[in-house]
Amino acid sequence: MTGYTMLRNGGVGNGGQTCMLRWSNRIRLTWLSFTLFIILVFFPLIAHYYLTTLDEADEAGKRIFGPRAGNELCEVKHVLDLCRIRESVSEELLQLEAKRQELNSEIAKLNLKIEACKKSIENAKQDLLQLKNVISQTEHSYKELMAQNQPKLSLPIRLLPEKDDIGLPPPKVLRSCRLHNCFDYSRCPLTSGFPVYVYDSDQFAFGSYLDPLVKQAFQATARGNVYVTENADIACLYVILVGEMQELGVLRPADLEKQLYSLPHWRTDGHNHVIINLSRKSDTQNLLYNVSTGRAMVAQSTFYAAQYRPGFDLVVSPLVHAMSEPNFMEIPPQVPVKRKYLFTFQGEKIESLRSSLQEARSFEEEMEGDPPADYDDRIIATLKAVQDSKLDQVLVEFTCKNQPKPSLPTEWALCGEREDRLELLKLSTFALIITPGDPRLVISSGCATRLFEALEVGAVPVVLGEHVQLPYQDVLQWSEAALVVPKPRVTEVHFLLRSLSDSDLLAMRRQGRFLWETYFSTADSIFSTVLAVIRTRIQIPAAPIREEAAAEIPHRSGKAAGTDPNMADNGDLDLGPVETEPPYASPKYLRNFTLTVTDFYRSWNSAPGPFHLFPHTPFDPVLPSEAKFLGSGTGFRPIGGGAGGSGKEFQASLGGNVPREQFTVVMLTYEREEVLMSSLERLNGLPYLNKVVVVWNSPKLPSEDLLWPDIGVPIMVVRTEKNSLNNRFLPWNEIETEAILSIDDDAHLRHDEIMFGFRVWREARDRIVGFPGRYHAWDIPHQSWLYNSNYSCELSMVLTGAAFFHKYYAYLYSYVMPQAIRDMVDEYINCEDIAMNFLVSHITRKPPIKVTSRWTFRCPGCPQALSHDDSHFHERHKCINFFVKVYGYMPLLYTQFRVDSVLFKTRLPHDKTKCFKFI
Repeated sequence: MTGYTMLRNGGVGNGGQTCMLRWSNRIRLTWLSFTLFIILVFFPLIAHYYLTTLDEADEAGKRIFGPRAGNELCEVKHVLDLCRIRESVSEELLQLEAKRQELNSEIAKLNLKIEACKKSIENAKQDLLQLKNVISQTEHSYKELMAQNQPKLSLPIRLLPEKDDIGLPPPKVLRSCRLHNCFDYSRCPLTSGFPVYVYDSDQFAFGSYLDPLVKQAFQATARGNVYVTENADIACLYVILVGEMQELGVLRPADLEKQLYSLPHWRTDGHNHVIINLSRKSDTQNLLYNVSTGRAMVAQSTFYAAQYRPGFDLVVSPLVHAMSEPNFMEIPPQVPVKRKYLFTFQGEKIESLRSSLQEARSFEEEMEGDPPADYDDRIIATLKAVQDSKLDQVLVEFTCKNQPKPSLPTEWALCGEREDRLELLKLSTFALIITPGDPRLVISSGCATRLFEALEVGAVPVVLGEHVQLPYQDVLQWSEAALVVPKPRVTEVHFLLRSLSDSDLLAMRRQGRFLWETYFSTADSIFSTVLAVIRTRIQIPAAPIREEAAAEIPHRSGKAAGTDPNMADNGDLDLGPVETEPPYASPKYLRNFTLTVTDFYRSWNSAPGPFHLFPHTPFDPVLPSEAKFLGSGTGFRPIGGGAGGSGKEFQASLGGNVPREQFTVVMLTYEREEVLMSSLERLNGLPYLNKVVVVWNSPKLPSEDLLWPDIGVPIMVVRTEKNSLNNRFLPWNEIETEAILSIDDDAHLRHDEIMFGFRVWREARDRIVGFPGRYHAWDIPHQSWLYNSNYSCELSMVLTGAAFFHKYYAYLYSYVMPQAIRDMVDEYINCEDIAMNFLVSHITRKPPIKVTSRWTFRCPGCPQALSHDDSHFHERHKCINFFVKVYGYMPLLYTQFRVDSVLFKTRLPHDKTKCFKFI
């Protein structure tokens, strides 16, 4: 162990043995290196020499590495496989070369064909260009031919007046001012849109004297008027409010005149200005009597003959409801026709022009000579005699129980407070209005107040004095709402009033209510009427009424909808060809500037009635407040009756002489996606369909993964601001047709039923034409109206769950119909269909038209609707009675007329067969 350790550690005893080992290892490494050198250097040299020596042998046949002839090399065993590969590759190359040559040949042939196609394309382009030229020439010829027969007008470009006036020649006398010599027409082009600039009264000294209520009401209505502009340079008309003053005599006429002449746009004579003096009191003085108004128009309630310029100045009604809307619930009903008193009059004559006819002459002698200055004494005697006769119950009082209201000289002062006067008028069939005794006073604020109150409560006005100028007399036909009797005929007044029939009396009462509600009731109606009268005088069309901007909800369309054979199969009934052309809108702007005064009071069928809303003019929607009597261009084209002919021509002319017409489906829905999709699919392939407007009444948007059917026409999904059934009748701007088919999302109607209803509507465009009929009835025990849905021979309503109506009624429902009715619909979430029937019957005085379906109306298996609730009918009872109070009478009319198609083969109940009429 010790020796081993020492050996590893290089001990001293083993030193010689270790050196030997090291020397032996070195010798081995040297020898090994030398050997490897010899092998790596000399052996390749020797091999090379040997091989080259063999190649230099004389016998060529014994050469090993030299070139060999023929296939001698193939005899070598290790290259046989390479030879086979070479032969295979050579064969493939030969085949590829053959294919290349074949493809080159085909390419050459195809190049020839390409050249031939290029030549054909050039020839086709030339032919197409020639065909386009022919089509263009044909279209141009067609347009020229159509323009010769019926020119189509588009919305004209708006022209505005120049900033600087060209100047007008001054009239000889300002008293003779008329439109032709005192109004600058150059500032009011036909296409200007009638811009109106309203001065801010607070910027002038007289503004501090104005009645705050009048000023506030005027400013509020001016801000919301469609014609008002802030750009005075382009204005056609300039309006300034100068009254009513808080106190009489606070402003001298000279000071007012000076301030008027200092208006920025007065231009020395005030042409194209309107000075408005609104009155709230019966004793309002003639503020502008001693003021030189130049060429400015004057609109007020009190005029002297020396001041009033017919056809230029305006007589306006007093502003009774300055800052409040009239309460329709306090207005008495229009029925019964006859009230407690035949006529009434309360008033006191404070001052007369002459005292009681001092000259003792007979009435006949006075008529032969100069007319008497004052008929008041004879009027008093005559009316008292009628009261004393007890033939009819009348009430006349010529002395006020309390202090009479201040009034102008020769004018009959009002007695009592307004509430007391209205209570008496509610009991009066007629209301006497005695004009001032001074004939130089053509109208007074007191007379205008009496007229306003009589119309408000439904007492037919009887005006004694034909010289009086009633409000807006040049554009309103007062003979339809009031009786104007000359004072010499006072002895015949009693006979005249007794001779009126109940139907005529009721018609006059309705018309009076219409005039009051449209033109007198509020500050907005008064201001709008003043502008409308001037605009009508200078023959500028009214501005289009606003439409509801449709906020579309994005949606995805799925696969093409199929057609339910039960819905689309028309059987033997053919109501027209399927439209192959894209949807097209109803024609507009047919008569922009060709309205005449004769159109203003022309009704649809020239039948007597209180509401002449439909002159023979195209349907160009305008402000509803001007659409009644002021000739705004609103109405329906009186299309009815086919043009006749035979075969295809006869079929095309059925439904009116409009060759191309379509309708829009408006469908109201609320979170019933499955039912809605099914209803939309049933509309696939429906003829005459322009588009579908889905009114999404829920605040929750449709499901994102919902796929809407593709029915061949656009489907517009409209988002609403709130959940309201009134949204069904909003005049959406997406509705481009006159005809609207309002339909519930769960209604089942066949295509032939819809087309038949559309055809019937085209023959009666002013009516509601639909399928489900209902009627109203009088409940004798409870003395109220009831809603009835039972099958009956009579009907008075057609529900808008499936009905056609004109888009014009959508404007009236949304903007003209009293707001109280729409509020009632929102409160009950019910009765919108009843409200539309009330509106149309109130306007047209015609019942709706029921079209019989194939008894497939309601969707089987659909979720329950609102009508299934037990309270549904109770609410509809309340709605009918409330609507009657608002309108003042029951406008619904009964009818037993139904339009059925004999091809429907409708199954008739055995007890109802006598109720039906067929076409």
